[in-house]
Formats: sequence, C-alpha cells, structure tokens
Amino acid sequence: MKPIKARIKVQAPARICFFGDHQDYLGLPVIAGTINRHIQINGTPNSDSKYFIQLLDLDKEVIINLNDNFNSILTEDYFRSCMAVLKKEGAEFLQGYTVEISGDVPVNAGVSSSSALVVAWIRFLLQAQEATWNFTDKQIGEWAYKAEVLYFDQPGGLMDQFTIAQGGLIFIDTQSGETTNLTPKLGTLILAESGIPKQTLSVLQNARNYAQNAIEEVQSKHPEFDLKKAQEQDFKNYLSLVSKPFQPYWYAAIHNHLITQTAKQELITAEPNFNKIGTLMNAHQKILQDCIQNTPALMINQMEAALTAGASGAKIIGSGGGGCMVAITNESAKERVIKAFKDAGAADAYEVQLVSNK
Repeated sequence: MKPIKARIKVQAPARICFFGDHQDYLGLPVIAGTINRHIQINGTPNSDSKYFIQLLDLDKEVIINLNDNFNSILTEDYFRSCMAVLKKEGAEFLQGYTVEISGDVPVNAGVSSSSALVVAWIRFLLQAQEATWNFTDKQIGEWAYKAEVLYFDQPGGLMDQFTIAQGGLIFIDTQSGETTNLTPKLGTLILAESGIPKQTLSVLQNARNYAQNAIEEVQSKHPEFDLKKAQEQDFKNYLSLVSKPFQPYWYAAIHNHLITQTAKQELITAEPNFNKIGTLMNAHQKILQDCIQNTPALMINQMEAALTAGASGAKIIGSGGGGCMVAITNESAKERVIKAFKDAGAADAYEVQLVSNK
C-alpha cells in the first residue's frame, strides 16, 4: 500500500522594487527585495484525487481534479497554469490535498501578492508531486515566470517571480536571469498602502509599448544602439528620432537604467549610505510620475508628506496607478513618517524588514 504523504507547509514573501520599475520588460536590470509579509499554504492529504483549495482571506474555494488534462485554462488561473508548467517538466500529481491559503500581503497593491501566491504554490506542488527532483530557487523563479506571465502572454517581466523565489535584496540582470546579492542595509523601511487599487495591465501595456516604440525608432536609424550601454548624452543625441508621444518613455528608459546602476554600486558596499539611496529613489520616482505617469496625485501628496516628516526617499511600488509606496527613513523619524502617510490619506502605513529565504 502506498504511504500517505505528509502535511505540507510553505510560504513566499511579498516583494518591493526599489529601482528599475518599468525596466525589466525592456531587458534592463532591477533592484528588488523581499519583505516580512507572506502568503502561507498549508496542505493536508485527503483520499480524493482533488485539490480542495480554501482561500481563507477571500472566502473562496477552488477545486482541481488531478485527472484534468489542463489543456484549457482560464486567464489568471495560476493554480492550474503552475500545474501545467510542472507537468511539462515531468511532474505527476496523484495525491489529493485539502489546502488552506492565507497571508498578510496587501492585495492589488504593487507588492506582488499574485507572484507570492504563484511561488508559494509551486513550492507546494514540488512537494506534492511524485517525482524526486533537485531544483534551485532560481529554477522556481523561472517556473513561476512561465506560469504567471508567459503562459497568459502578459506584459510583465520576470522581476517579481525571481525576487520572491530567491529572497533578500538582489540585483537582477533580466536578460540572463543572473542575480547579485546586495547589502540589505537600507535604514528603516516604511510600507504605506495608498488605498487606491493599482492598474497593473493598463499601465504596464502602455508603458511597455511606448518605450519599445521609442527604442525601435532609434534603432531603425542606428541599429548599433544598445540600450544597456546608453549614457545620459544618448537621450539628447537621439531625441529627434523619437516621436513626441514616446519621448518621455525614451527619457525614462535611459535615466532609470542609469539610476539603477548607480544604486547597485552603492548597495554592493558593506555600509551603503541610505541617504544617498533615498535621493536616488526620489529621482526614480520623479521619472515614474512625470514620464511614465503611473502615480496618482493623492499618492504624490502622501510621499511628499513622508519626505517632509523625515524620510530620505519615497517611491511608488510596482506597475503603478495605485497600490503601495515605500519610504526609507531612520529609527528616530519612523513614527513621524508613518503618521505623515496616514494624515495625508494613506489607508495604512507600517514598518517592514527585508528578509531572505534562508
């Protein structure tokens, strides 16, 4: 008689993008980190060939028959897309489970609750399936990216899945997928929930299309142009080749990349200057709100209030249009910054810490 599998308990953290928003889909690097907010999955074996998935925070249930062929999967059904991706790798799902999913990650807020769910679900599936595999955190990130983005032909990049799967504060080369661990000494981090739902797909689609159009216009005249090697002067040198609607996105592509590179050099040191990091965050945010226009006026006001209260840097997180913000401050100004966010209309604000998977 086949032995019954054990209970499975896994989790995956939320993530914050500090530098490189709207860069990964251009093949440019990003700097992101995981924080102490998690999606948790607890699975208990059952006698059915089904997964009974209880989404406790949403009061919903998903039932998956393990004998389904997974040939037709609805958009954003990440439970089944993850299973389809792993089945193509040779996974077999035979043991049923009753699954409970919960967490303390803000939903639809820019800290990648969906990717945290996908990574946690893949970790669960890897324990639930029958084969014995050796795999890395990077491989989990790759599977999560396939299941969440590529499977449904979504416009996002791989930052979320790679960051959450690998953990800590990392620099990601989004072309090769290679990562560099950075020093997680950023001062005191405050996460603020604006109360405005983010507009992921519409913001991402427009920003991606406009940026890619700008780059294509330049490369049509100068095929040797390499965005990854672009310097500040290149913005002016090629500006006349870029159609006027695309010019702000041309500026953002070049200058945000330069900001990310500067931030990396600071964050590979043993004791980075978090005031300098804050200044770079502010510069990044200025481009996001003025060029990509992904920041509602209310959120701009909330971040300005935080800066006035003692934050050295503040920026919107994720694709934008709403969602969360992050601020860097010090311990003495922490409570003032939290109060400033709330007084300016934020739904909530609180301290978070960077965490690793180790």
